[in-house]
Amino acid sequence: MTSATDQWERFLDPDVVRPSLFLATMFITTFEILKDSIMDDVRGFYTDGFDEHGLTVGAEYQSQVLSKNKSPLYASLQWLRENDAIDDADLITFERLKNTRNQLAHQLFAVVTGQVESAHESQFTDLVTLLRKIGVWWVVNVEIQTNPGFDGQEIDEAGIVPGALLSLQMLIEVASGNTELLERWRKERAKGRANV
Repeated sequence: MTSATDQWERFLDPDVVRPSLFLATMFITTFEILKDSIMDDVRGFYTDGFDEHGLTVGAEYQSQVLSKNKSPLYASLQWLRENDAIDDADLITFERLKNTRNQLAHQLFAVVTGQVESAHESQFTDLVTLLRKIGVWWVVNVEIQTNPGFDGQEIDEAGIVPGALLSLQMLIEVASGNTELLERWRKERAKGRANV
């Protein structure tokens, strides 16, 4: 625990607050990406069509997923566990990450100013690893298995970058001040306009 003088020193120093705030908000954001991808992918697996409101989900989603827990998130995690996408250690990791996310969401100021200790920096790798593990499982066990274009092909799982992870990587680049993606997007947009 730091003294009041140290806390003020830390709080008033942009070189300390900026990266601390960035890492904390990236942890929260990444956890939300993980949570959303868990629920969206499982729900999407049971999508059976469209109506005037968008995608429709079959009755199997209720019986095969939502019946497992009142929380769609925990029901989806249980479904992933039963389908060997994750294991018991991953469920424990998820709970630890959720507790850290909640601490950051409710005590962000105290964490950023050093009044409260947080493990978010050391746990960020675990968070990204879990996001990647689940994403790769979907690609290997659902997307590739249902795409005849991959029949007989050797799949390098290490080379797979799931969509959620790609989005996170882009977000980190942009939030870090990198404008390369923006410039590329502007060039492609300008080409598109010229071709119209």
